[in-house]
Amino acid sequence: MSEIRTRVGDAGPRVAEGLREAIRRGDYAPGTRIRQVEVADRFGASRVPVREALRILENEGLVRLVANTGAWVSTLTLAECEEIYRMRERLEPLLLSYAAPMLDESALDELDELARAMSRTDDVDVFLDLDRRFHLGSYRGTRTLQLGDLVEKLWDSTQPYRRAYTLSIGEEARRIAHEEHHLLIAALRDDDVDEAERVLAGHIRRTRRRLARHPELFEGLGRDRV
Repeated sequence: MSEIRTRVGDAGPRVAEGLREAIRRGDYAPGTRIRQVEVADRFGASRVPVREALRILENEGLVRLVANTGAWVSTLTLAECEEIYRMRERLEPLLLSYAAPMLDESALDELDELARAMSRTDDVDVFLDLDRRFHLGSYRGTRTLQLGDLVEKLWDSTQPYRRAYTLSIGEEARRIAHEEHHLLIAALRDDDVDEAERVLAGHIRRTRRRLARHPELFEGLGRDRV
């Protein structure tokens, strides 16, 4: 009986993780209505864990629930996205400062391989996955009480817009991004945490400024539709 309860109790978080990944991949665009029946079929779950999953994702800011109406993938305005990037610009260098002492040569070699793999791919979805693994991987080993979770939440909230942005940028912007990844690794190898923080802040700032030049990305993805 306890095993059955465990499986049932795990269903909500399991569906939430699957739906979270689907939103990150762009399977559900911002403003898209999420139908509980379809989610239940997709993840092989009943309505109860689906509702639990939607509440979890609402708390993370990925989903908007409207009483007696339904659920939609959350959307952002350009102003909201810019504010999130300004938060990241200040918070992620701080998080990196906590993580840097715990990044040994093996961890830095892994980051270097992720950076190289990013520079070799033309597939946007592969790039975004590698980029996420690179940056969040650079923060691994930290034991912060709130900062790490907050940074990951900020990443998730802008992921659909990062995908649209990445599709819109040219070769020069991609080249600069790749160079900044390698500069970040070089600073960490030199134990120059101040320089690593500076490179990271500039990397995020550059993306924020480029996003501001593409308001059509936010207009195209739209606002919540009720």
